[in-house]
Amino acid sequence: MHQALTRNVYLVKEHVGMFKAANNYDIYDPETGSILMECREENLGILTKLFRFTDYKRMTPFDIQVRTPDGNRVVRITRGISLFLSNVTVLDRQNQNIGGFKQKFFSIGGAFTVLDATENPVCRLQGKWTGWDFRFMDGETELAHVTKKWSGIGKELFTSADNYVLEISDSTPKEGPIRELILAAVMCIDMVLKE
Repeated sequence: MHQALTRNVYLVKEHVGMFKAANNYDIYDPETGSILMECREENLGILTKLFRFTDYKRMTPFDIQVRTPDGNRVVRITRGISLFLSNVTVLDRQNQNIGGFKQKFFSIGGAFTVLDATENPVCRLQGKWTGWDFRFMDGETELAHVTKKWSGIGKELFTSADNYVLEISDSTPKEGPIRELILAAVMCIDMVLKE
């Protein structure tokens, strides 16, 4: 696991722009306001770009790289064309498969199962139908929480509806791929569940 994933709170800010096809985010340290990681979708094909401006946007493939500002890869998230349900693959910084997500067929508020490299469930992501509020649950234990509500340090970075906060529980292990999978899932919520 990369050192950038040892923290418990991250502010995620989406790049906003008219006619943008790519999904790009910056991930901040809320205490200092410095950028910890950059999430970029760099190599979009022309057909994918075109479909991103249609009702078929949710079905388009993606290949997202999360890197530190100096260019070191933290995690890579990929998906092919999705007709009904998304199956997303997550790769570590050495390009080794560490797991992925399978979207649930029917869920109120959105949900998917987070899987390890052997496709065993690690946790589940559950959303509320009333708004943008997601929890990573392992049975009854909350591993992480993602929301658009933030009133702590770094509030000035958190001013638009395209920004949110990831809070990882102290009890979530810092070893193993769980934090990489949680970060990857957060980058996919908009593309898989909310668009």
